[in-house]
Amino acid sequence: MYGVCGCCGALRPRYKRLVDNIFPVDSEDGLVKANMEKLTFYALSAPEKLDRIGAYLSERLSRDVARHRYGYVCIAMEALDQLLMACHCQSINLFVESFLKMVAKLLESEKPDLQILGTNSFVKFANIEEDTPSYHRSYDFFVSRFSEMCHSSHDDPEIRTRIRMAGIKGLQGVVRKTVNDELQANIWEPQHMDKIVPSLLYNLQHTEETESRSPSPLQTTEKEKESPTELAERCLRELLGRAAYGNIKNAIKPVLIHLDNHSLWEPKIFAVLCFKIIMYSIQPQHSHLVIQQLLGHLDANSKSAAIVRAGIVEVVSEAAVIAASGSVGPTVLEVFNTLLKQLQLSIDYELTGSYDSRVNIGTKIIKEQEERMFQEAVIKTIGSFANTLPTYNRTEVMLFIMSKVPLPSLQHTLDTGRLGDIRNRLIQMMLLKSLLQVTIGFQCNNMLTALPTSFLDPLLSASLMEDAEIRLFVLEILLSIIDRHGNRHKFSTISIIDDISVLKLKVDKCSREDTLFMKKHSQQLYRHIYLSCNEPTNIHPHYEALYGMLAMISIELANEEVVVDLIRLVLAVQDLALNNEDNLSVYNRCALYALCAAYLNLISQLTTVPAFCQHIHEVIEVRQKKATYLLPEEVFIEKPGVSKDVDNLEMEVLFLQSKISEVLGGSGYNSDRLSTPYVPQLTDEDRLSKRKSIGDTISLQVEVESRNSPEREERAPAEEITYETLKNAIVDSVAVEEQERERRRQVVEKFQKAPFEEIAAHCGARATMLQSKLNQIFEITIRPPPSPSGTITAAYGQTQHHSIPVYEMKFPDLCVY
Repeated sequence: MYGVCGCCGALRPRYKRLVDNIFPVDSEDGLVKANMEKLTFYALSAPEKLDRIGAYLSERLSRDVARHRYGYVCIAMEALDQLLMACHCQSINLFVESFLKMVAKLLESEKPDLQILGTNSFVKFANIEEDTPSYHRSYDFFVSRFSEMCHSSHDDPEIRTRIRMAGIKGLQGVVRKTVNDELQANIWEPQHMDKIVPSLLYNLQHTEETESRSPSPLQTTEKEKESPTELAERCLRELLGRAAYGNIKNAIKPVLIHLDNHSLWEPKIFAVLCFKIIMYSIQPQHSHLVIQQLLGHLDANSKSAAIVRAGIVEVVSEAAVIAASGSVGPTVLEVFNTLLKQLQLSIDYELTGSYDSRVNIGTKIIKEQEERMFQEAVIKTIGSFANTLPTYNRTEVMLFIMSKVPLPSLQHTLDTGRLGDIRNRLIQMMLLKSLLQVTIGFQCNNMLTALPTSFLDPLLSASLMEDAEIRLFVLEILLSIIDRHGNRHKFSTISIIDDISVLKLKVDKCSREDTLFMKKHSQQLYRHIYLSCNEPTNIHPHYEALYGMLAMISIELANEEVVVDLIRLVLAVQDLALNNEDNLSVYNRCALYALCAAYLNLISQLTTVPAFCQHIHEVIEVRQKKATYLLPEEVFIEKPGVSKDVDNLEMEVLFLQSKISEVLGGSGYNSDRLSTPYVPQLTDEDRLSKRKSIGDTISLQVEVESRNSPEREERAPAEEITYETLKNAIVDSVAVEEQERERRRQVVEKFQKAPFEEIAAHCGARATMLQSKLNQIFEITIRPPPSPSGTITAAYGQTQHHSIPVYEMKFPDLCVY
């Protein structure tokens, strides 16, 4: 028997004998290194035997696992690791198949030590760069098993931590092995990402809670530093850093689903942490894809609880700020479009108290509070994202938001009824709040670019609406845009400043672009300031904003002509309070007087004309003695000291236009323009606001028609054009312009107040005049042309014409074709 056994043993293949020799008699002695070197040399010399060596080692390992001989299992795995590290021949693929079978056998074991042993071997294998690709290798089992280990719930906390860390390392190994090799299994497919990403997030979330209870970071030991949280974060960053353009969606979707399933949007802390990791890990040019995913998820959750939507919006805010520092791509307006749409939906939810058409009375109050919190979160997000954008992007965003504000114009269809009016007002309020957040900190050197006509016209139209809060928002928006040097806060309160040098104003010379802007839009701005002053619902903040607007225009956009117009405007506001045609309250009138005093005191010191300053100070001193209720220190306080006797004011407490024109005219200012009272230009713009009378609507038509009216048939005789004529025309152009505006105002007023019979007679006269003109044209057209040879005089002194044939007539070249 012994001889037979010895004979059979000698006949065994050499690779089996070499494998058997690496195992000692006692497993505690460990791997026989000398025999291991012989096995390695044999594998390198005969690489075709490598697959058989692997198969035999796998057979022995399976037998040892079944017999619970774990010492020999460890020796077998150590031998496999050394062979893998040493051999890189083309036959390695067949050996790897046997290796992966052995690793899978260990991972299937219930023993934590064997699971960790198999994981460590797999990680070593994952770090090996193979010379030849494998077309048929699959890692589905390893992804599933490692993900399961990441969710280990072992009773022993220490063992549970070791198993979870082994699972995370295993997933990291799978990613490293497959992510860069297109011929390997596609790890970015949803069935893999749906297991890998939630497993990493689970460890981030779970151990974060335990770490938050740790007493102090100083007490952490070296062992605690290597925690599942840090390992999971590192693995997640590595995974996202390797993601290509087409794989971002599959990597982000499981994150959103995990946050939904575990209700992690509500505290927002973990969700923000996750997306900060994502945004800082992916390639910058892919950032806009993450924003798109978040916005799509926000739309998908449009009927979720407000606190959930607020959490998503907060994450969008954090992610968008990070993305803006790199590349936001085409999603700039998409971000704002989605946020504004959610804002409008939230307003509807707030009004109805339900996410559908049915009104749920029981939860309406709670939902109103939650929806308002959500609305504030959206507005904050709009502002924080806009602050990271360059100037041209912010200008586009401002135009975009302004186009969404529902105004009573042809471009917007407003809801009707009581609920519709409330909805319109809330949407207007929220959008203007959002626009104000966008304009905070906005700086643009060219005001024509910052305030184009397409933006300025609807914005100023909103300033004439009945709602006082909306008007205040419009003024604040204009102030944010015009203030480019941070001077706004220095005029936050209305007061008489004795010396403006203490304010340390930052003033630059008016640029050419600013001059062009004021030439184009100044009258429009003045008109709206004037009409805003005439609003009976104005309160203290409105007058502060109006004062700030006048001050900012004087500092940022003023040249000599603008200064003259502003002084005329303020004097017209004083006349507005003095005449009181619209029956303003006593407080409103006193506030206007105080506003005029504060501004004229400011502009007199900015112009540095001594006589002008002296006149302003004299009037202010008289008011301090006789009429303190006309000064801002007595009006703009908590309990204003106003007087009912504002109808019989003495001239010495008023600022006189004639006196100001005289003193400024002596310093080179246009005295003729200064002496002309300011009259606001009536336009068709009031159609967009609350003033919708027939006269205002047809004012532009009246302006055109009045040029051909019977009252203007008599024309001045032709005047010889000389140098003096041109000079006088330039000098008198301002007065002529004012006269033209006054004439237009009278015509419009006539159409507003005249009886219908008078207007009909006027139109009939115009029709008669038009018919007579047409008759003259027809008579000239039908009359025969003159003779080429000239004319002859009849006996009665009348000129007669010889008719000639048509074919002999000479027509101009332009009439012949």
